[in-house]
Parts: sequence; C-alpha cells; structure tokens
Amino acid sequence: MDTQFLVFVGTLNREAPYFQGARGEGLSAYRFDEETLVVEKLANAPEIENPTFLSVAAGGNYIYANSEVFGWKEGLVTAFRFDRDAGTLTYINTQPTLGSITAHNAVTRDNRRLLLVNYGMGSVGPDQAVVVYGLRDDGGLTPPLASAARTGTGPNTDRQERSHAHSVTEVADNIVIVADLGTDSLASYRQMGEGALEPLTETKTTPGSGPRHVALHPNGRLLFVMNELDSTVASYAINTADGALTPCDVQPAVPAEARSQNHCADIQISPDGRFVYGSNRGHDSIVVFGVDPENGKLSLVNFFPCGGVTPRNLALTPSGRHLFCANQNSDRISIFERDIVTGALTDTGHAIEVGTPMCVRIIR
Repeated sequence: MDTQFLVFVGTLNREAPYFQGARGEGLSAYRFDEETLVVEKLANAPEIENPTFLSVAAGGNYIYANSEVFGWKEGLVTAFRFDRDAGTLTYINTQPTLGSITAHNAVTRDNRRLLLVNYGMGSVGPDQAVVVYGLRDDGGLTPPLASAARTGTGPNTDRQERSHAHSVTEVADNIVIVADLGTDSLASYRQMGEGALEPLTETKTTPGSGPRHVALHPNGRLLFVMNELDSTVASYAINTADGALTPCDVQPAVPAEARSQNHCADIQISPDGRFVYGSNRGHDSIVVFGVDPENGKLSLVNFFPCGGVTPRNLALTPSGRHLFCANQNSDRISIFERDIVTGALTDTGHAIEVGTPMCVRIIR
C-alpha cells in the first residue's frame, strides 16, 4: 500500500485586522509518510500573498490558491503547477476574483472549471459572490466565465449586515451549493454549458447560525454544515435534481458553556462516511460526530483538543488514518491518528511547524 501523500499548505504572510499576525511563507508543498509520520518540505512559493484557501486538481499537478488581502476591492486566484518528480512549484497565471475577501474555491468533478466565492466587505468594486473560471490545458485559469451577486442580511448585526458567501461545493453533476454566512442560507445553482450560473433553490438555516463550510457524504445524499455563528453542526438530505435541502438534524459543536466564546470553522467527513469532524476556534477543539448514513442523524463521539490555538482548517488523509489540523495562531499543523472504528482522535505529537497556517490539503 502506498503510504506517501502530498500536503499543500497556505499561510498568512500579510497582515489583516481580523487575523492575529501574519508569520507565514505563502504556499508550500510537503511529502508525508503515513507509516513513519515523517514530513519533508518540498517547495515554497513565498510570492503569493495570503493564500488563505486552496484546492488541488485531480492528480495533484495543479494548485489554485486564493489571495485574501484586506482593503483590496478584488482578491486574486493563482494557478501553480506542481512537478512531482522535481518537487517544484511553478507559477502559471493569476485572475481577479470579482469580489473582496476571497474565501473559498473548489475544482469541479470533471476538472474543467474552478468555482470560487468572495466573502465580501462593503459594496464597492464588482462585488460578486460566486465566480466560475475555466481550466486551460496547461492548468492555467481562463478569465471569469460567469459570476453571480448575492444580497440579504441576517439577525446578527455585527456579522450579517450583508451577504457573506463562505464556501462553494459541488453536490451533484453541475449542481453547486453556496453557504452564505450573512444571509443564513444554502443556495443552489446549476452550472450551464458555458459556465453560466442558474439560481435554483435557497434553503434557510436557523436564524443567526451563519453557515460557513460544508461536507458532502460519500453516498451523495447527505450534506453536513458547520455553522460558524451559533456553533452547531447541521445535516440535510439533498435533492440532487435541484440542490434543494431537507433538514435532518442539528447538534451543538461545543459544550454549552463554551458556545458564547466560540466560532466554528471547518468540517470534514471520513472516507467511509461514518464520522464528521469539525473545528472550533475559541474552544480550540475538534468535535467528532458519528453519522447515520440513512437519516443523517448525528451522535456525539467527543471533543478533542486541537493541539494548538485557533483550528481554522482540517484535512483527512485519503486513507482516513490521519487528520491534520491547521492551528492558525500556534504556527502548527497538528497530526492526529484516527481510530477508524470509533472515530476518536489521538495526537501523534508530530506536526508541521509553519507560520500562521490557514489551509491544508492532502492528496495521494
């Protein structure tokens, strides 16, 4: 069995008022051996500014990294080529994101397009929430093919004064879900032939919940949502024809006494679909739930210390044996062993020591 994986990490290297320091080195690539837990640094691209989120195309040859820079009217998304044999990162090209505070991106299943969302601050510039790019044969990005703006508010006047798209996820062929923290909504769109976005349905979440990131069950019938503002995890059944969602369950992501000081961040699901993992900033923990794949019901396994402070992003190895936790304010990506039977996490004591890690992605 192949135990070698590639790990790509985006780190903060330019100050922003809502982050606590920028000690990072841009985009980096590592090799991880799952048997020995040895991590080897392969390459670094320090020239990219604030790659706070990234995705990797199938095969691991192309990386697409957002630049989230406070004060810019538009962010940037940059394509890099990764050479597995040489272990090098090479710049391909950059495109504007048509909106500010660029938050998340995802490569489509057919590897033909990149989907991107902008969190958005203020109402200046293009102010588009969702953007679609084509992927060229050389891995580079075409200019934007299509985009869509979003409007609305929520009851939390500090964080929901406007739409804040926070993630985009393909849930069925050509059907994507946008989690909008600002409007407490999960909005579905259909990708049309040339990349155009057709609005389909909008599912409202609990008022003030602030949906942030989502995880799609391997069976394709269930969606799990990490709600940042009210610190809950919710599950939904998916209608794959139009992306309409039916609520299944909702559970607190932290103990009751920690809820007021916590802001949830990322959510991941194990390869076998039996467990969901969510990161809690403030409580500084990883919550684990068991999943009923038939009805989406969630059962608490436990809360596990995240191995640092401010766990912003999570990633599971393709085998499901290990979980990486990017602890933003500890300059450390902690590596956990995962019990595939119980879902429990054990800190291995091994880590990637890197300044202000924001995003981590692992591929075979």
